[in-house]
Amino acid sequence: MDNEYQSLLALLPVSILNEVNALGTPNIDEIIMDVGRSIEIREKNRSYALTAPSVTYDDLDHIVGRIAPFTEDNRSGLDQTLHRISAIRNRKGRIIGLTLRVGRTVVGSAEVIKDLLDREQSILLMGPPGIGKTTRLREISRVLADRGKRVVVVDTSNEIAGEGDIPHPGIGAARRMQVSRPDLQHSVMIEAVENHMPEVIIVDEIGTEAEARAARTIAERGVMLVATAHGQTIHNLIKNPTLSDLIGGIESVTLGDDEAKRRGTQKTVLERAANPTFEILIELKDRLTLHCYKDVARSVDLILKGQLARPEVRRIQDDGAVVLEEFRAPEEPEADKILIEPDFPKHIRLFPFAINRANLELEIKSVGVEGKVVSHIEEADLIVTTKANFRKDVRLERLSQDHQIPLYIVKSATPHQLNKFVRFIFRIADEDESAILNIKPRDKVGREKKHVNG
Repeated sequence: MDNEYQSLLALLPVSILNEVNALGTPNIDEIIMDVGRSIEIREKNRSYALTAPSVTYDDLDHIVGRIAPFTEDNRSGLDQTLHRISAIRNRKGRIIGLTLRVGRTVVGSAEVIKDLLDREQSILLMGPPGIGKTTRLREISRVLADRGKRVVVVDTSNEIAGEGDIPHPGIGAARRMQVSRPDLQHSVMIEAVENHMPEVIIVDEIGTEAEARAARTIAERGVMLVATAHGQTIHNLIKNPTLSDLIGGIESVTLGDDEAKRRGTQKTVLERAANPTFEILIELKDRLTLHCYKDVARSVDLILKGQLARPEVRRIQDDGAVVLEEFRAPEEPEADKILIEPDFPKHIRLFPFAINRANLELEIKSVGVEGKVVSHIEEADLIVTTKANFRKDVRLERLSQDHQIPLYIVKSATPHQLNKFVRFIFRIADEDESAILNIKPRDKVGREKKHVNG
């Protein structure tokens, strides 16, 4: 690794290289070079600027001339290393900034999920950028290949197996298929299955509907799939219409009266549409903590029913030992902090006017509060509608007045706006709620309107 690290530093102009070497630290994650600014050094828990002169075009050209040409996604690298160089261009295409990212192989980083690999089920890794998803994916490739599995890595940005035609030793005996353009990743995924008879396929960053469909096709052919996806938690996938198929897809189902009564739910409910593409989902919370959902189908079903899905918490200690810990859900807010109106019941009942009730139910469940969407206004504690509906339907204020319940108006019925509304009603977070209009029912004084925080 030391030789690889020095090969990246060797790209720097001499004046910059001397100052970086003087730092004497092996913990650099990224070197940020933007023309006209000081060089920024990023480590795991801090960043700082060098005292060297501001970056010039000549400094950038010095580096660009020593690396492979940039691909369409403005990425390049060094042959047989894991380092990545990414470019920022101005509107004319001139490179005005570079990010030099240090690539590392961390042998043993897959030990924490070794038993899950033994199950030979498809695994999805999620987590914020820079937390080590690709590093673990690379080590998983090596471990499975060293066990004799036929492993094919679909390497869209050459980030898993490095730059050049010869894969980095970090993936062991796994084979690597490069992708000429990022938008062709789904095609290469299918090509890998059809042409090379893999037992395992490794993919980094599934982010489009086509890639989600390709992942399902691979899983249905009996091939183990290990991949990462955009988002940080299983709840992100449930709310993401593009990628929700990875965990089975979500559909709105209308129940009969008897079935709804038997379940004790409203007639329209959200259910999982199919078997998940990935049987196991792992949330990377930090470099030492993982939340493992070992039965994705059951976990999704629990979440859609408004229940708590408890993942297995695995924490890596300083000595490398893995400790299983009990999952602790976020503390429930006190009732007087949940409710916006003092006379609201503990279980707030919402009547959506011209808003898709299934979408509102999903946001209530994603926030994890005790709200209920009702079908009849007589059962409701409040009415919620959109600005467009309020403007064109004169009945809304009358409904609010006749039933003596407040009316709330949101900007639109998008998942983001509904989520902000639910969080506001239950006082979950300090959101900017100036776009929410609250109209209280008429009283003896007359109608009262107010903008919340606006």
